[in-house]
Amino acid sequence: MSNKKAPPKKNKRPLIIRIVALIVGIGMILIMLISALLPVIAASAAGYWPDSIEVASDAAIVMDADTGVILYAKDEHTPYYPASITKILTTLLAIENSSMDEIVTFSKDAVEKNEGKNSHISRDIGEKMTMEQCLYAVMLESANECAYAVGEHVAGDIGSFVDMMNDRAKELGCKNTHFNNANGLPDEDHYVSAYDMALIAREAFSDDTFQTITGTRAYSIPPTNTHNVPTPLNNHHAMINNYKTNAYLYEGCLGGKTGYTDAAGYTLVTYARRGDMTLVCVVLSSTQESYYTDTINLFNYCFDNFMFYPVAGQEDLFGKEAAKTGLLAENVNLVTVSEGSRIVLPKAAQVNHATYEVVPVKSKNRDVIGEIRYTYADHYVGKGELLYRTTDVEGYPFSNLEGEEEYLQIDILFVAIAVVSVTAAVIVFLRLRSWSSDEIVRRRRLHTEAKMMEFKGTVIKRNIDRRGRRRKR
Repeated sequence: MSNKKAPPKKNKRPLIIRIVALIVGIGMILIMLISALLPVIAASAAGYWPDSIEVASDAAIVMDADTGVILYAKDEHTPYYPASITKILTTLLAIENSSMDEIVTFSKDAVEKNEGKNSHISRDIGEKMTMEQCLYAVMLESANECAYAVGEHVAGDIGSFVDMMNDRAKELGCKNTHFNNANGLPDEDHYVSAYDMALIAREAFSDDTFQTITGTRAYSIPPTNTHNVPTPLNNHHAMINNYKTNAYLYEGCLGGKTGYTDAAGYTLVTYARRGDMTLVCVVLSSTQESYYTDTINLFNYCFDNFMFYPVAGQEDLFGKEAAKTGLLAENVNLVTVSEGSRIVLPKAAQVNHATYEVVPVKSKNRDVIGEIRYTYADHYVGKGELLYRTTDVEGYPFSNLEGEEEYLQIDILFVAIAVVSVTAAVIVFLRLRSWSSDEIVRRRRLHTEAKMMEFKGTVIKRNIDRRGRRRKR
């Protein structure tokens, strides 16, 4: 008789240990790689500014209408002939220096110097229209005689109005611009840069009356003292009105102004809004094939790649930074950034990569002690007024992320460690559970085999005892 031996126990613990060690080793390698790459990633993000778009126009710029931040620029400071986008400044000055119900009378110069082959709506000498009617004709139909008449009415003569135009441009910060007429007809001494035109266009759009006029698709001038029938006007900007074509209609377009002369080429100013962001786009010295497509492509690119971040309400400035205002030398008071302040950053950027500086400013508001100006990747990205406050609010300059919009900054290293740890724990748990199940089955099998062996031994012993008893008999 031979007793069957139980199968040897399989030692599974070393296998589990090896698996865990392998996982931990791989995790440590990943962590070291990520740690080594983080400074490079951070440096790259901190210096990233979207600019990978091709523009055919000789000069172009996209500016945020709320903050004045430049999102894209090409040859933005070189002077070019503006053509009829000049009329944006003419309209702005008229709105600022007259009421819309004032009566404008067309002079002989207004009519004879600006009709013929130029853009006009055939006004008569001595014709009378309201200022509002004139401005709709200026912005929608690009009527040159109306722009001239408006300038004469506002300033008394066209030369004085041109002086007003140049003074206003200088107030806005224009440095490569000079106007010599009110309508943009060719003149060697009449030029503007894309950046300066964006400043003018942005200022004009801040006025509600201007927004209404530029965003109107069609308007009708009622009969006048010399015209006994209404004069229909149509907005010629193809991104807001399909007057001549619907090929360039753009969702979110709020208006703008077209321009063209042989010397200037095609020029275009356009306003568009998507979400809470309103942009101004200017293209100069363009072609018929490019001025609309460039504008549309620039809008799409900037809307897709930039967004707002709020910075108001919780910025406490102490010590040297606050003392730069000259008002906080001894009793350092907490200050805050004015409500509504926000900055524009690339969507791929991290907010805490932006830097700021405190600049003293003069203000009629006694609560204003200065400005805080933000930069990112060597680009100006926004500012806010610094105000006195009496309540203590702790916070990092970008800690104001509460409210409707929240922005989450992710610690990549922490996430990597967490992922590796959780993965290792799950694998170990599964392996242990598998090992436990196998161990239970093995023990049950051994227990069963032992019982069988014990039973067989008992049977054999009984048979032997029986044989012994028979022999004794």
